Amino acid sequence: MIKVEDLNVSYNNIPVLTNVNLEIPDGVSVGIVGPNGAGKSTFLKAILGLIKKDMGSISIDGMGEKDFRKKVAYVPQRSEIDLSFPITVGQVVLTGTYPNMKVFQRPGKKEKLIAQKALEKVGLTEYSERAISDLSGGQLQRVYIARALAQEADYYFLDEPFVGIDMVSEKIIIDIIRELRDQGKTIVIVHHDLHKVTEYFDQLILVNRGVEAYGDVEDTFTTDNIKKAYGNTMGDITIKGVEK
Repeated sequence: MIKVEDLNVSYNNIPVLTNVNLEIPDGVSVGIVGPNGAGKSTFLKAILGLIKKDMGSISIDGMGEKDFRKKVAYVPQRSEIDLSFPITVGQVVLTGTYPNMKVFQRPGKKEKLIAQKALEKVGLTEYSERAISDLSGGQLQRVYIARALAQEADYYFLDEPFVGIDMVSEKIIIDIIRELRDQGKTIVIVHHDLHKVTEYFDQLILVNRGVEAYGDVEDTFTTDNIKKAYGNTMGDITIKGVEK
């Protein structure tokens, strides 16, 4: 379970997230949606301890931030990846095994096999020796999904994984998410496309400087809740799967 209590985050003394409290059960896929600048990525990074909190506590599987590192895998936005760094696809995926290795341990046959299987899972085995700078957007996203798989974590956090990718990559990624969920893993995803919410997620968090609504998709993905998060600028909403 992911438990968030009294989470508050600000940038330059400007509140970004206020009084966030929720519990995410194990074995579900959860979407975080909201307007631009609503604090979606901030929320994800705050859970992982990647940014400073003003106050609040996070626990995952009953453990505090210093102890749950090995249980979580993180896939950042593509815009945060340094494509100028000289590294191959295979090397990136292999780094996913590092959290489970001892200090000063070098990757061996076991780690290389894990990385190979992760690359197979995302359909990029033949790209192992290619520089990441030579990949398309969808291929690059799949590489970092493979790195997360190589970590063999219990909790997966993905920041906008479906932005600017091809249909093949989208299908591969969503199939992997469903498989992880069916294995009892928990997947939390920052997402932007409201039209895919009912297709992708079991639960939904609607965010705008705080949590406007949270729960099972069929109960939470409603016109009223969307307008609470996005404001009346949404006008008359005609999104497939949205309850009135």
